Amino acid sequence: MHAVVEIAGKQVRLTSKDRVNVPLLKAKPGSKVTFDRVLLLHDKDSVTVGTPVVKGASVEAKVVADRKAEKVIVFKKKRRKGYKVRRGHRQQYTEIEITNILKK
Repeated sequence: MHAVVEIAGKQVRLTSKDRVNVPLLKAKPGSKVTFDRVLLLHDKDSVTVGTPVVKGASVEAKVVADRKAEKVIVFKKKRRKGYKVRRGHRQQYTEIEITNILKK
């Protein structure tokens, strides 16, 4: 069974036992979270599209860890002015493991 779920404003395609990186959640590692905004469910022979969400459907997941992405370098320069700025940014995300996709 596949599901498309909205997590923190982003749409993610999930199946059972997937490990996915999502924007940072306030849950602690080892805890369980439930996502209710299921936009689409795909079973072997049926597809259910929500208007805008599928009623009674949810996805359960376990928080594995909080991590940071690779560093992105932001470099600004104005020619002939002696202006250069070099900054780095590491986006934070949460790694989750999907345990169950529920359809009622």
